[in-house]
Amino acid sequence: MINKKFDVTGMTCSACSAHVEKSVKKINGTEDVNVNLLSNSMNVQYDENVTDESTIIKAVQEAGYNAFVHSKTKRATENNSEPIDNVKEEIINMKRRLIISFIFTIPLLYISMGHMLGLPLPEIFTGYRNSLTFAFTQFMLTLPVALVNSKFYRIGFKTLIKRSPNMDTLIAIGSSAALLYGIFAIYRIGYGLGYMDEALVRHYTHDLYFESAATILTLITLGKYFEARAKGRTSEAINKLINLAPKTALVIRDDKELEIAVEDVVKGDIIVVKPGQSIPVDGTVTEGNSSVDESILTGESMPVEKNIGDKVISASINKSGYFKFKAERVGDDTTLAKIIQLVEEASSSKAPISKLADKISSIFVPIVIAIAFIAMIIWLLMGYTFEFAFSIGITVLVISCPCALGLATPTAIMVGTGKGAENGILIKSAEALETLHSIDTVVLDKTGTITEGKPKVTDIIVNTDISKLQLLSIAASIEKLSEHPLAEAIVEEAENENIDINTAEDFIAIHGQGVKAKVNGKQVFAGSLNFMNDSDINTEYYENIGSKLAEEGKTPLYFASEGKIIGIIAVADVIKTTSEKAVKELESIGIKVVMLTGDNSKTAKAIGNQIGISHVISEVMPQHKDSEIKNIQDKNKKVAMVGDGINDAPALARADVGIAIGAGTDVAIESADIVLVNNDLLDVVAAIQLSKAVIRNIKENLFWALFYNSLGIPLAAGLFFINFGLKLNPMFGAAAMSFSSVCVVLNALRLKMFKVSYKSINNKESKSENISMVQNKKNNKGDLKMIKTMIIEGMSCSHCSGRVEKALNALDGVEATVDLENKTSTIVLSKNVSDELLESTVTDAGYTVVEIV
Repeated sequence: MINKKFDVTGMTCSACSAHVEKSVKKINGTEDVNVNLLSNSMNVQYDENVTDESTIIKAVQEAGYNAFVHSKTKRATENNSEPIDNVKEEIINMKRRLIISFIFTIPLLYISMGHMLGLPLPEIFTGYRNSLTFAFTQFMLTLPVALVNSKFYRIGFKTLIKRSPNMDTLIAIGSSAALLYGIFAIYRIGYGLGYMDEALVRHYTHDLYFESAATILTLITLGKYFEARAKGRTSEAINKLINLAPKTALVIRDDKELEIAVEDVVKGDIIVVKPGQSIPVDGTVTEGNSSVDESILTGESMPVEKNIGDKVISASINKSGYFKFKAERVGDDTTLAKIIQLVEEASSSKAPISKLADKISSIFVPIVIAIAFIAMIIWLLMGYTFEFAFSIGITVLVISCPCALGLATPTAIMVGTGKGAENGILIKSAEALETLHSIDTVVLDKTGTITEGKPKVTDIIVNTDISKLQLLSIAASIEKLSEHPLAEAIVEEAENENIDINTAEDFIAIHGQGVKAKVNGKQVFAGSLNFMNDSDINTEYYENIGSKLAEEGKTPLYFASEGKIIGIIAVADVIKTTSEKAVKELESIGIKVVMLTGDNSKTAKAIGNQIGISHVISEVMPQHKDSEIKNIQDKNKKVAMVGDGINDAPALARADVGIAIGAGTDVAIESADIVLVNNDLLDVVAAIQLSKAVIRNIKENLFWALFYNSLGIPLAAGLFFINFGLKLNPMFGAAAMSFSSVCVVLNALRLKMFKVSYKSINNKESKSENISMVQNKKNNKGDLKMIKTMIIEGMSCSHCSGRVEKALNALDGVEATVDLENKTSTIVLSKNVSDELLESTVTDAGYTVVEIV
C-alpha cells in the first residue's frame, strides 16, 4: 500500500468533496480516501499492483472535477513557461466568470424589470408589436451568463445522474427551469404575433423568467468567489512558514566564511551565527555562547541560554553573542520543515463538514423532479394539452427554485461573520462557524494567549537599608547595558515609574549568570542565585524568598552591593486580566479547558493554578502539540485550539476549530479558522455563543426556504384545478419563491441584534485579579507598595471578618481588607512585614491561614 496526495479542482461544497471521495472509493485497490474541501486536496491509500494514479484521476474527472498528483513545486503549464497555482487559478477563473455575469445580468434586470419601477425603456422594447424583441433580447443577455457558468450545469446534472445531488444540482435545475420556460414563452409570443392573438402575447410577455435564471447564477457565483478566496488563505500559511527560515547560511569551508543558500547546507557543516541573525538549520553549538529566542517555535517567552553542546533549532533568533554550530538536521529534517509538514497533514486530514442544505437537497431535489414529471404525465393522460401539462411541470420546478435554499446558509453566515467582526472576532470560513457550536473542549496555549507574552516586573523585595525606588534605580542603571529581555523588563518598569537611571561603569556580562558594574561608585552584582554564591555573597535569608517566587512561575533576579544582597526583583510573563474570567465562563457552559504549552512544568502549573485550569500539559515541543490535540479528539471530543505562535500552527490546523490571538504571528493567524482581534480570551466565549445563534438561524432559514415552496407545490401541480379551478401561474410561483427569500433575509438580519451573555461573571473582582501576580503601585509619597493575598479558613460571619481585619490593620505598615465570601484578605504593605508575622496575627485571632500569595 502507498499513500499519495492529489490536488482536486472544481469542488464548491461539502457534497462535492463527498462525491469525489465516493467515486474514488469505488476503484478496486483503494484502501482509504480522504478529500479535504478547504485545501482542495485528496489523500489516497491504494495498492499500486491493482490501480494507479491515472485511474484515480480519471475517476475524479468522471465525477465532474479534475485532479493532479500533488507536488511541492507548482504544476507547469503546457508550454512549461509559467507554473500554475491551482488555488490562484481557480480564483482568477471565478473572478472572470463573476465579471462577465454582472456585465450581462445588470442590463437584463433593467430591461426585464425597469419598467415596473418607472424607469424609461427604449421604444424597441415597448408595446405589443415589440414583444418578441423584448423577450429575445432577454434570452440573448441570459445566454452568456448561462454559458460562462456552465460548470453548474455540468456538475449539477452529472451528480444528479449519479444520484448524488448537491447545491449545484439545485442551481442547475432551478435556473434551467426558468430558462426553459422563457424559451417556451418566446415560442408562444411568436405564435401569438403570427395569429394576432394580443392576449396570448401579453400573457407570455409577463411570464418571462430569464432574469431569474441569470440572477441565480450570478449571485451564487459571487458567493463561490468569496469562498474560493477564503480557501486560498490555507496555502498562504504554508508560504509564510517557509519564509521564516533564512534563505542563506554563513558556513566555514576551507577555513573561510562563505555565504551559501540554505538548501546547499549539508550535515557536518560548521555554521556561524551572529547577533540578530536567524538560525538556518538544526544543530549543536561547538563554539561560543549566546541567548537564543525560541519563542517563535516553542512558545517559551524567555530566551534560552546556549553553550557548547546545546541544541539549536532552525528559525529561532540569536539575541546576543556570537557562536558556531554543527549542522545536524538539514532540508526536510529541520524542526521548521517538520512543522510545515504537520500543518499540511493536519489540514488535509480534516473531514469535510456536511452542509444541512446539501442534506436537504439530496432529498428535496429528487422529490420535486418526480412531482413535476408525474404531474405532467397525469395531465397528459387526462387529455389536457401538452402546453397545459408542460406549464404545470415548469411551475412546479419554478416554485421549487433553490434561490431561498441557496440563501438560507450564506445570508446567516454573512450576517453572523459581520456581527463577529463588529466584536473583534474574524471568522474566516462558514465551516469554522458551523463547527464551533459543537465544541466541547478548548485547548489554550500559555505564552501570549493566557499571558501577555512579554516579561514584566511583578515583585520588588528589599532589605531594610534601601527603598524599593532606590533598588529599581540601581537595577535599571546596571541592566540598561544588558541585552537580556529580563533586563529590558526592569528598565521599562523604571521608565514607567519615572525613576532616574544612572550611568554604569566597568560593565561586565557573565554569560548565563548575570552582570556586574559600578553604579554611583559602588560595585553592583545582578543575576541568578548561583551568580551571587559564586561571587561570595551571602544569600541565606533570600534563598527561600527566591524559591517561592520561582514556584509562582516568576524569575527572581538578585541584586547585591558591597558584598550583601540589597534586594530581589521578580520578573514574569503576567496573566491577562480576563484569562481567569474566560476559563470560568467556558466551564460554566460545559466546556472543558486544557492548557497546552512548551513551557516548563513548574511555571505552567503555577499559571494553571492561578486561573483555575486543572488539566495542564507542559513541556510539549511544537511537533508534538498537534498529536496532543489528536489524542483529545480520539476520545470523541470536539476541540478548539487557541494560540498565537508559530509553534501553535500545527495544533491550530489539527483542531476542529483553530482560534488565533490577533497579536500573534502571521502564520498562526493564517493557520487558524478564527482570529480574535482584541487578544481577549472572553471573545472565545462570544464566538461560541455567536456560532450557536447562527446555526439556530440557519435552521430557521431552511424552514422558511422550504415552507412556502413546499406549500405551493400541490397548487402548482394542479391538485385543486379540477374541483376549484385553481391553477398556479408560474409568475405566482416565482413570487412565492421570492417571498421565501425575503423571509430568509429578514430572519438572518435578526442576528444583528445578537449580544453576548456571561453566566459566571459578576461585578466583583475575580480571584486572579487579587492573587495572581503581586502588583506594584505608588502611594501618595511615591513609595512602592506590595500587595499580598491571604486565604483564611474559619470565618463564618461579618464579626469574624471584622475581627481578622482589625487584627491585621493593627500591624505597622499593613492595610488589610477582608472578603468573607471568598475567604480571603487583601493586604497592602508599605513596609517589610514577614509572612510569619501576618500568619501568627490571624492565628492568634482564632482563624487558620491556608496560604499567603
